[in-house]
Amino acid sequence: MNNHAKPDEYYMQQALFEAGKALLTSDVPIGAVIVIDGEIIARNRNQVENLSDATAHAELLVIREAIQFTGYKHLLNSSLYVTLEPCAMCAGAMVLARIKRLVYGARDPKAGACECLYRIADDERLNHRCEVIGGVLEKECSLIIKNFFNELRNKK
Repeated sequence: MNNHAKPDEYYMQQALFEAGKALLTSDVPIGAVIVIDGEIIARNRNQVENLSDATAHAELLVIREAIQFTGYKHLLNSSLYVTLEPCAMCAGAMVLARIKRLVYGARDPKAGACECLYRIADDERLNHRCEVIGGVLEKECSLIIKNFFNELRNKK
């Protein structure tokens, strides 16, 4: 089964499920999954607060998990699905891990480094480029983050 056997929306729903788990630890609800040959091989969520680690973004955690699963540092022919456009750190990690496709939900005008502020993932000056597809289930991905921050502001 190739990684297009199920629609991108299905895998983004799985990433949204992971984002929901982040709410349990008061982390910003961002989730990610990595797919190879139509199978989810890794799934994780933002755990910055839970782990007290500024680098514990969903993308980095899921990349590490996928590398452990495959036993190889490069995730060739993989697709990474994430609910929010990756930041510069995560976009750089995707290039280094040789992710083939990035599919994200909501745009991030403040920190997005794949289309909004920068184009790290598909920068032709780098030795690897990811195919970037944005806006998959954008409304749902945006809503979970907006609701999180609205609730946070209302608590103050």
